[in-house]
Parts: sequence; structure tokens; C-alpha cells
Amino acid sequence: MTDDATPPEPLQRRTHKNIEPLEIPARLPLHEQAKVIDPSFKTPEEIAAADTPAPVPTIVHHEPPKGARHWLPHTRTQIVLCGVLLILIAGGIAGWVLTHSKQTPTHHQRPIATNVPKPIPKTIYSTLTGLPVASASINQRPVTAVMVENSLAARPQSGLSQAGVVFEALAEGGVTRFMALYQDTTPTNVGPIRSARPYFIEWAMGFDAAYAHVGGSPVALSDIKAWNVQDLNQFYYGGYYHRISSRLAPHNVYTGINTLNQLESKLGYSSFYTGFTRGKATPSTNPTVTNISLYLSDRYYNPSYTYDATTNSYNRSEYGTPQVDANTGKQLSPKVVIAMVVPYSRGSLDSTGAYYSDYAVTGSGNAYVFQNGTLTVGTWNKPSRTGSLSFSAANGQPLPLDPGQTWITAVANTNEVSYN
Repeated sequence: MTDDATPPEPLQRRTHKNIEPLEIPARLPLHEQAKVIDPSFKTPEEIAAADTPAPVPTIVHHEPPKGARHWLPHTRTQIVLCGVLLILIAGGIAGWVLTHSKQTPTHHQRPIATNVPKPIPKTIYSTLTGLPVASASINQRPVTAVMVENSLAARPQSGLSQAGVVFEALAEGGVTRFMALYQDTTPTNVGPIRSARPYFIEWAMGFDAAYAHVGGSPVALSDIKAWNVQDLNQFYYGGYYHRISSRLAPHNVYTGINTLNQLESKLGYSSFYTGFTRGKATPSTNPTVTNISLYLSDRYYNPSYTYDATTNSYNRSEYGTPQVDANTGKQLSPKVVIAMVVPYSRGSLDSTGAYYSDYAVTGSGNAYVFQNGTLTVGTWNKPSRTGSLSFSAANGQPLPLDPGQTWITAVANTNEVSYN
């Protein structure tokens, strides 16, 4: 049966088809290639010849044929456009950096001023007088208390008008004496300077003051040592005082506050105290008290005051004539006049046969305070020898005093104060 079968034809091998190689055309110039790809392309020469703006070519993305190399250059138009685009981008970035960067001022430019408010300087007031002072250092100076004579031979005195506070009381024989306090003023000529008394020393101690005097009563000199007073006795420190030739001794000893300040610095003196309560000067539109008279001894030593509304001060007179400062020739005119009623006694007889006055200055009593053309009756208080003197109104509240010189006179009784 197998003989009847037709044998299969033998397998034939597949022959390869010969592919003729593509004929590669000669490479065209770039502008010819551009025309092949984009028939609307024109060279710059053609555009210039036409003298018409060249239309912006539409860029068509052509997929490269398979096997084509992607790094082949684009057309000239694309290259030019890409370059322009890169220049524009770079220029935009550079412009942004320049306009947003912080400009450093040159010598042709001024920095922009900012409206920062200047701090308002704080006003500093004198502890002694309540008046404005140039700096806080002035209140760090020692208070200097100077004993000033008031006999007829001592008038007119020098430097009283520049004192911050003046105390007035009887010495002996009916003659009054002053104690002038300085801190924010420094007159170069103060005097004539006389001797110490115990009650003046206690008033000075209330201001923790250095005490300038020429000798003193036996009790006063003993008290200065016992009470550890900051002493400036001319007997020990004569080089810081001087004598004038126009007056006879003992009415010719003077000093300067700057000179005493140098001595105080050398001795290490300082002052820590509480000043008077000060207020704002408010002159009355209708002054009720314009004349003041105080009785101390006799007509030679009884002071009087006349209120001057134009200066809001009290012009002082003694023996019926204006009392002036020899340094300025002007009448003494304190802003505040106070009469303190202080227990008084004639004291003991000394070896010379003189009776020294004695005041009980520690404690309290009535006070007549004249300021702004008015009168306030209140109370003075000094709690201890070293305690600060203060004044209060009838209701017990502190009595504010006007800024400026305060003149305080000790009287023995309320009937020694008269006014209208």
C-alpha cells in the first residue's frame, strides 16, 4: 500500500530577496532644505528684496523618520527664533534681578529718611528748689549751708538771691541771722559769714548739708562734734574762704560755693534728704494777701514783703528799705514766704555776758505759707534732728510749695505775723 503513495516533494530553502540600496541624493544647502520642508521659507536676502515684512513661519513639528539622528540641526529660522527667545528670557530674568535686588546707596543717592519720632527728653527738677535743672548730677551735689550775718554792718549781703532756701532767726541781742542753702546754684561770692548756732545746725541736718561757718557759740561747736555734722568751719579750712578789703573784721569773711564744693569733694561729703513737696505755680487772679509783716526784734530787723503780681514773688524789705543782693544790686524776691511758729527762749548766758537764743526746732507747730498772692495756714513738722522739715495743710495732706526760692522765718508767737 505504501507503493501506491505519492512521495512528498522535497523542501525548498527560502531565498533572500535582494534589496537594492537607496540612492542617497546629494546633500542640499540649508536654505534649500528649508524650502523642501517649508515651501514658504525665504532667505533674508529674499525678504530684503521683497521689502516687505516676512510672515512669521508656522513651525510644524515633523516626526523624524525612523533611524534618523535627533541631533541633526534644525532649520535656520528655528535656530534664529530660539536664539531670540533665549535672549528675551535672559533679559527678563536679568531685569527682575536688578529691579528686585536691594540697592546699595552710592554717593549720588541719599538713604530714604524714616519718620522715627525722637524721644522727648525728661525734665529733671532740683530737689532743693523744684526748678528745672540741666542734669541729674546737680541733685547729686552736697547741699551747702552757709551762715550769713544780718547786722547793719553786714548789709547788703552777697549771694542771698541765689540761695534755694533761706532760714531766718534771732541770734542774740535782737540781731537776726540767716542760713542760706545752695545746691543747684554756685555764686562765687557769698557772705559775710558768721558763727554757728545749734538750731541752725539742726535745720541744716534736715537737708544732710555741709555746714559753712566761722566759729560758733560754745554749745554749737560742741554739737557739731557730737552730732557728726559735715563741718566746713573756716577755723580749720581757712584756705577755702577769703576776706574782702572793703569791710572791717568780723564782717569781711566770704566764700564761693564752687570753692566749698571742692572742699566737700575732698572731704567726701554728700547729701541724702527729702526735699519739700513742690507744685505748679498758679498765681491768683484775685490776690488776697499783698503785704506781710513779721515781728522779730525791732524796726532794724523786722522784715516785710510786698507781693508783685507781675513776677508772682514777694519783694523783701528791712528797716523800711528794699533789701538787695550786693552781687546783683537787685531786691531779694522769694517765691514762697513761710512764717513758722517755733517755741523760743533766750537761752543761757555765755562767758561774754551774751544770751544766746534757743529754738525748739524738732517737733511741729503752726505755719503761715504765703504764695501766689494768697495765704494757707498749715503745720510744720520736723520729726527728729536729722529728719526733713515738711509742711502740711489743715487737712493733714502735704502742702505743695511753688518752685523757686523759699524764705523761712522763725517767729515766737502767732501774733508776730500780720498781713493784709
